Amino acid sequence: MDEKEIHLRDYLQVISKRKGMIFTFFVITLLTVIIATFTATPMYKSAAKVMIEKNTAREFTGGYRYRSYDPEFIETQTQLIKSAAVIKQAVENLNPDKIYDSFFINKEEKKSYLGALQAWIKDQYLALKSAVGIEKIFSSSDKTIKKKIPQNRVPLTKAQELENIIKGGISVEPVENSKILQIGYISDNPALAQKIANFVAQAYIDELIDMQMEVSGYSIGWMRKKAESERVKLEESEKDLHAYKKKHNIVTIEDKITVLPERLSELSSKLTAAETKMKELMAVYNQIINAKQNQLETIPVIVQNISVDSINKKILAVDQKLSELSKKYGNKHPKMIAAKDELQTLKNKKISELQRAVKTIKNEYLLAKSNERDLRKLLGQSKFEAARFEEKSIQLGILKRRVETNRYLYDALVKKMKERGITEKSQAVNVWIIEQASFPEIPSSPRKKRNILLGIILGLFGGIGLAFFFEYLDNTVKTPEDVEEKFNIPVIGTIDILKSSEETIVENILGQAGSAISESFKGIRTSIFLSSADTPPKILLITSVAPGEGKSSISACLAAAIAETGKKVLLIDADMRRPVQHKNFNIENAIGISSFLAGISKKNENRKQTSTENLDIITAGPVPPNPSELLSSMRLKDMLKDYSNEYDMIIIDTPPLASVTDPVILSSRVDGVILVTWAGKTTYEMLGKGLKQLKEINAPVTGVVLNRFNAKRSGYYYNYGDYYYSSDS
Repeated sequence: MDEKEIHLRDYLQVISKRKGMIFTFFVITLLTVIIATFTATPMYKSAAKVMIEKNTAREFTGGYRYRSYDPEFIETQTQLIKSAAVIKQAVENLNPDKIYDSFFINKEEKKSYLGALQAWIKDQYLALKSAVGIEKIFSSSDKTIKKKIPQNRVPLTKAQELENIIKGGISVEPVENSKILQIGYISDNPALAQKIANFVAQAYIDELIDMQMEVSGYSIGWMRKKAESERVKLEESEKDLHAYKKKHNIVTIEDKITVLPERLSELSSKLTAAETKMKELMAVYNQIINAKQNQLETIPVIVQNISVDSINKKILAVDQKLSELSKKYGNKHPKMIAAKDELQTLKNKKISELQRAVKTIKNEYLLAKSNERDLRKLLGQSKFEAARFEEKSIQLGILKRRVETNRYLYDALVKKMKERGITEKSQAVNVWIIEQASFPEIPSSPRKKRNILLGIILGLFGGIGLAFFFEYLDNTVKTPEDVEEKFNIPVIGTIDILKSSEETIVENILGQAGSAISESFKGIRTSIFLSSADTPPKILLITSVAPGEGKSSISACLAAAIAETGKKVLLIDADMRRPVQHKNFNIENAIGISSFLAGISKKNENRKQTSTENLDIITAGPVPPNPSELLSSMRLKDMLKDYSNEYDMIIIDTPPLASVTDPVILSSRVDGVILVTWAGKTTYEMLGKGLKQLKEINAPVTGVVLNRFNAKRSGYYYNYGDYYYSSDS
């Protein structure tokens, strides 16, 4: 089935249909609210305003400040105000004995009507419980409960009871966009509400101070113990450092530690230079050893020797002198001899100088070699000493760091302890009472105008919601559109509810031809006549889905309405299980269709005339044991064929579809089937199941009649009988 598009008029129709329910719910709700409002005890609320902010001054902690926005701060203070400690402090300041007596004064006289009603209901329940013996039924459970209750429980003191009462009535509300909290209390005594609000605000401030002092004292004590422990550790570490220095001559080590790196660098440079020089001298020395006597002068080091160079110059001069003398004198000339002797002397001296130079180079080489060896040994010793110094310096650093750490912790604790001693009187939270609670002149509750307005709104919308809820749960056939849209079958008419309870619908139709109900049947009659394009159905079967939906009354009234047009009509009561047509027309039921189908009576003996002109009736007759088999016989088929020639229309009243198969059997022998439903009672499932039974055998369903249809309640102000439906609708 296609879903129906919902319009505003559909909602208005539901409201109009169930306006009685809406009005009833509205009245009950409003009356309940009014009674509860005007019988409630007036309650007075008084509130003190306090400004709360964090103390962000931290001069002694390096300028650290709290975050300016803390969403949990206000909630924390709210819970602190409502805490048992604050309430207890307030009660102690209130003088519990005096306040308790005034708090419960004349409570018995101030009972509201609602309280009296509750007490009366409780008394009636206890009386009923005792009368019907419920006490015995629950006696075992009562004993169990009594066993669970401690017999030696100490009763609460006045102060404790007052604490419980105040805790249930105190309220804390933040003022929007501010640091202000309203500490309020609600009571039926305005003076008491004022006093408790002020005392709770003051108790809150006192509790904050106590908490701060307790925390400060605890923290200072802890820091004092910790500082003493750190002082002992510092002294022990300093003693260990001094003992280590003394044991390892730590002063000398400290002097050498700074020199060692420079000394190692210097020795390494000297060793490199000594190795270079030794290698150079070794190369020259090897060259001299391998050279011959006459090759010594070719060695650069020998050539560059000053003594050898000087002798060479002298030898050169003597050679020149001999050359000049040889030009003048002979070889044996004394001057020549003297010159040759001088030359030989110089050569000998040269040889001596060469030997001396070679020896000098050798000595230099040996000295460089010894120097290189000594430097290498000294560098190795320095490295070994540096490694020993490094090990001692590591242990020394460990001891120094331990001393420094202990000294830092000790100094920090001492500093913190001094800071806390200076700031212990300052609070982490600053609170000021900026407005004392005033005496409330007007009660805060009940708010009569608001409650009545809420009662009106709740009653109205609750009633409408309840109406739509019942409409949602209601799955019965209510309007012709429901049937046509869901089952695609025409509704040929609606029968309104009979207003008078003193007569039946049949009596109304037969006795009042111009009544509103008769007009509905005239509309159905017109719809039947126009239901076929050629000729209207001549044999009509009228049935219903379930018993009690009025199909027999509809059959009788429709037959009378058709007979009024001058047509000859025959009404057959085929409901042989629960026949009623003989009662509708006040006719004997000794013989009828059951007698004829069973072969006991003849055809013409069953037909009887009614008080209505042109209307004859065949009653059901005695109740047979097998109605379905009788209706399946050929005698019924022949009888209908014969009577169809004598009458203009035959109307057959059959049992409901849900009970038996009689309507299904007869539907194959008629020209049209009319299904009667009870508006507001017949469900869609029942109607769908009945139509399915008829469609399975291709029964000629003419349409549906809605019986007991309340047009006004359903939002209709016209009669559906004024409309006619074709078979194509």
